[in-house]
Amino acid sequence: MEERRFPEPWHERYAHCCAWAQEFPPLSMTELFAASAAAYPERPLADFYGRIYSYREMLEQARGFAAGLQALGVAKGDRIGLFLPNVPIYIPACFGAFLAGATVVNFSPLYTAEELEAQVADSGTRLMVTVDAQALLPTALEVLRNSALERLVVGRMAKMLPFAMSLAYRLFRRGETAPVPRAQDIVEWPDFLSGEQPRPVEIDPLADLALLQYTGGTTGTPKGAMLSHQNLSANARQIQAIDPHKLERDVIVGVLPFFHVFANATVLNRTILNGGCIVMLPRFNAGQCLKAIERTRATSMPGVPTMYQALLDHPDLPKTDFSSLRTCISGGAPLPLQVKQQFEERSGAKLVEGYGLTETSGVVSTNPYEGDERPGTIGHPLPATHLRLLDKDDPMQDARTGEAGELAISGPQVMQGYWQRPDAAAQAFVERDGQRWLRTGDIAMLDEDGYVRIVDRSKDMIAVGGFKVFPSQVEAVLLENPSVKEALVIGVPDAYRGETPRAFVTLKPAATDTEGALTDWLNERVGKHERVDRVVLRDSLPKTMIGKPDRKALRDEVAAAEMQ
Repeated sequence: MEERRFPEPWHERYAHCCAWAQEFPPLSMTELFAASAAAYPERPLADFYGRIYSYREMLEQARGFAAGLQALGVAKGDRIGLFLPNVPIYIPACFGAFLAGATVVNFSPLYTAEELEAQVADSGTRLMVTVDAQALLPTALEVLRNSALERLVVGRMAKMLPFAMSLAYRLFRRGETAPVPRAQDIVEWPDFLSGEQPRPVEIDPLADLALLQYTGGTTGTPKGAMLSHQNLSANARQIQAIDPHKLERDVIVGVLPFFHVFANATVLNRTILNGGCIVMLPRFNAGQCLKAIERTRATSMPGVPTMYQALLDHPDLPKTDFSSLRTCISGGAPLPLQVKQQFEERSGAKLVEGYGLTETSGVVSTNPYEGDERPGTIGHPLPATHLRLLDKDDPMQDARTGEAGELAISGPQVMQGYWQRPDAAAQAFVERDGQRWLRTGDIAMLDEDGYVRIVDRSKDMIAVGGFKVFPSQVEAVLLENPSVKEALVIGVPDAYRGETPRAFVTLKPAATDTEGALTDWLNERVGKHERVDRVVLRDSLPKTMIGKPDRKALRDEVAAAEMQ
């Protein structure tokens, strides 16, 4: 393997239960799915409130969907949109599109019609799959009327549920569903599935795109990250490789939304590779999650820190049987040490922190499931994943030893580029040592054993006089206070210093701390340049689509309020 100038200590001191130096031969997502369906045809692939869908059944539906697409003239490379929560038809819609040679475009169920129309136009999506939920179908119908979208395929929620629950859903939840109009360009899911076998499509895993995943990227407005079949399948295999229980069947609570790349990698693709079962939940509800863990004897629940905090806060936690739960991966935001320790103590399961990006198909690194774990770090990279720290001012130079730098990544899971945005891709990548490196925009530190600590986003750093303040470090101190539940720190204008840090927190139930007391408590524990002008108490903090505190949205809120 080529000698590198940037030190990668994990080559000799790898913390995961496998070798870092591994090869991941080209593999299409259709081959990955077909292999598991052939090996485990009658195993449960999805559990939806107790209704079981086997690998064989899901593959048959995927083939029917692929043949239906081909009958419409959908060809290799065409884009098929999924505007879906976590429901059973997501799997055959996704893999059926792959079988037809199409590229899947994930759309967030939280999108407005305007946001959805913009991404439909940008991606050139021809057909969209959704469900008859009141929160989704009217939006999809509006987009069908006002965009170049050609057809809508609609699944009925009640038909996906167990019979008794389906009946109750029809009788008592009519307000949550929307009527499906009769129109030539609207087809219900069962009617769209063809009884014919799809025509084989030759797929080049390295070149052909499996997924367009929209993201804010390392800078700017949402862009479509182009993820190849090999990007997705390699990441699934990398995640599988680091699991000491890889030879055991998984039962994964799938409450992270599939439209987000974190769930796509850790819940959907990796579970199918493993021959495991996904316990699907369309939305996060702490009580439902606890019941699902106990009912299905779940082995893992990937999530974001706020989900684990919500489980800890739920009154049913002490009486929940967690004995089947092995390891949970936390991502999307820094994992507070207190949350990690409390969840591990009360559940008996391991909770490890990981890191990833849309541009890397999901996962870049995690702390080891077993062995030398370093809380507060993102651990060691997945096999075959290179990391380096670039100088914050000159990406053609490496950061000095012991100093923070911009994290850059090279590996089989790194995207091909941004859809129709070569300019944005040129800014996102840098060529070093004959390799293409993805600039993450995250500022990180590397210890002597190769454990990586994310300090902050480069664009989130607060300029206080001549000093740089990393908000996440101040937030970490606040989260040590036993009364603080969540914390966000942003910079606000300051006539003398340019910017000054300000903290916004939510408190745990029964906490009575005042803003002044928390401000004094915090400022005694941080550096002089890190001291906040005040701590603001809030009932809630803005969240991203996967439930992590959203600094950008908070900055926008504060700026708008100060302009009034």
